[in-house]
Amino acid sequence: QVQLQESGPGLVKPSQILSLTCTVSGESVTTDPWYWSWVRQSPGKALEWIGRIMWSGNTYTSTSPSLESRVSISWDTSKNQFTLQLNSVTPEDSAVYYCAREFQTDYGLIYPDYWGQGSQVTVSA
Repeated sequence: QVQLQESGPGLVKPSQILSLTCTVSGESVTTDPWYWSWVRQSPGKALEWIGRIMWSGNTYTSTSPSLESRVSISWDTSKNQFTLQLNSVTPEDSAVYYCAREFQTDYGLIYPDYWGQGSQVTVSA
């Protein structure tokens, strides 16, 4: 069974870099056809997709105004980990951050199927 677990600081200062790592067990991050994504949720708001790295190493990131140009997804395949970096954070970036595995259906839609437990990140001075 696939398991994902987020790790990283729970408190980040404004203007600094939010960095979270997702450790995957039960499946290699380089195995076709899986994608590996980051999603976040602030209280009272919907889930917001941040970005992904797919099995081939290609990355895709959100074009949302709240995230555009600030997101970087990378990985360390030797450790079966992938990492989120969010630059220039503000208090509006405070949220629960989840890593997830995704797959694409035969009709082209992409869905998550496994999730980490979530990691609360607070941006505050």
